[in-house]
Amino acid sequence: MDRLLNTFLSRIVMIGSLTVVDSDGASHVYGDGSGIPVRVRFADAKTERACILNPGLKVGEAFMDGTLTVEEGTIYDFLEVVLANTGLDRPAWWIKAEESYRYLTRRLRQNNTPTRSRNNVAHHYDLSGELYRLFLDSDWQYSCAYYERPDSSLEEAQLAKKRHIAAKLQIEPGMKVLDIGSGWGGMGLYIARHLGAEVTGVTLSTEQYERSNARAAEAGLSDRAKFHLIDYRKLDGPFDRIVSVGMFEHVGVGYFPDFFRKCLSLLSDNGVMLLHSIGRFDGAGDTNSWISKYIFPGGYIPALSEVLPVIERTGLKVTDIEILRLHYAETLRAWREQFMARRDEAKTLYDERFCRMWEFYLAGSETAFRYQDMMNFQIQMTRDQRALPLTRDYMIAEEQRLRDLDSPQAAYREAGE
Repeated sequence: MDRLLNTFLSRIVMIGSLTVVDSDGASHVYGDGSGIPVRVRFADAKTERACILNPGLKVGEAFMDGTLTVEEGTIYDFLEVVLANTGLDRPAWWIKAEESYRYLTRRLRQNNTPTRSRNNVAHHYDLSGELYRLFLDSDWQYSCAYYERPDSSLEEAQLAKKRHIAAKLQIEPGMKVLDIGSGWGGMGLYIARHLGAEVTGVTLSTEQYERSNARAAEAGLSDRAKFHLIDYRKLDGPFDRIVSVGMFEHVGVGYFPDFFRKCLSLLSDNGVMLLHSIGRFDGAGDTNSWISKYIFPGGYIPALSEVLPVIERTGLKVTDIEILRLHYAETLRAWREQFMARRDEAKTLYDERFCRMWEFYLAGSETAFRYQDMMNFQIQMTRDQRALPLTRDYMIAEEQRLRDLDSPQAAYREAGE
């Protein structure tokens, strides 16, 4: 085995049960023997060396290419036993140096002009809709769910997410609501249906644009929910409410000022905005190199310390912040389990290498939220601090009202009418 790799694993993996079979066929055991036994095999010495010198990129590539295989346990189990231990020690100097270089050059990778943004979105979101159907809930929510109970199903948690966000916006019938990064339309349709607002959704994904409008027509909501294939930077306002869920991660740190200035210009004098985004607990950083190359080119997960000063400088007023800690870890667990249960169907859409890539993406993302200081934040903003009630009680009351509307009994009564 590569000496550097053996030294690294011996120093890092103190808890758990990891067996690594090297390119010569020799087995090396790490950890204290606790937990799920994990056994992986390296096909050649080149892969061993690459994975220790640049683990952020090469471990994922080796798994995709089949030169790193999991013989006992799953790729999630392997990542968990490694990442759960890495917090116990400082990163190796060469890994720290690579992270520092990426941080210094991150604005080059996040240069998300309108053209590049469109291409970046197409890379991920214009994959076959049948792929997303395999693992998302029935409303095609592709962002962090909200687990009101530990035993909530994915369906229940995604519905709760929409309810939780809508309650914070204090929407009244007839209001004009803008949904920036509207996905497959679920959030906008929920607002149009339950709150009687006029919703404008914008996306850069052709697949999402077409499906959103088709769903609005099927639901009889085309008069109240319209979705457009357009960059938010080209919009004109004003809107009474703005919501953005899971889109801010694609803006790029150099474009944060443009984003919030544009939102300010689109918001009415008494308007309210709710931003829901993935965030990081540990301060400014950069996107994992494998994720940046294969999954979300141009993407970046920000720290609050990077976002709040920009908001303040635009003139928007932060009126509420909530941190969702392990909700996305649970969401990703549900997605991963559903994807793995239907993996053979995904293989008919693409190929084995793609399935390995997607499996690594879901497993790596889940472990990031469990062990690498990732979370979600929701920031409520206004132009005028008098635009909302003095206390948060209105959120709780509205959430309960919407919960009653979402109940199976309410749906049954509505159908009967």
